[in-house]
Amino acid sequence: MGKSRAEGGTTDVEKVVAALPGLETPNLTGGIAKVLPNHHITKPVYIGEVRADGQFDVVWKTTTTVPGEAWSHYLPADKDLVADWVTLKCGNYNKATKACAGQNYK
Repeated sequence: MGKSRAEGGTTDVEKVVAALPGLETPNLTGGIAKVLPNHHITKPVYIGEVRADGQFDVVWKTTTTVPGEAWSHYLPADKDLVADWVTLKCGNYNKATKACAGQNYK
C-alpha cells in the first residue's frame, strides 16, 4: 500500500482506491505483477509435483502472467458477478440485475 499511497498523494481511501489499478511491481518469479481494475493482480501459474523432501518439481507453467479474477464464472452463484473499481466502482456488481451489492452497496 505504500506505493499506492505515494502515487495517490494521500491516505484518503477513495483516492488510494483510484490509484491502485495499473500499479506494477516485481513478482517472486522475476516477472511483473499488475493491479487490475478488479483489484486482483496478474500472476504466473505453476503446476508442480511434490517431491519426497517436500520441495516441488514444476511440471507446467504459463508463458505469461494470468489475470486474477474476483468471481468464478463456473459457479452458479458467481456467474453474473464482476468486480470493476474503475468504471463500475464496485467489487460485487451483478450483470443480470445491474446492481452493486455487498459491503460497498449504497
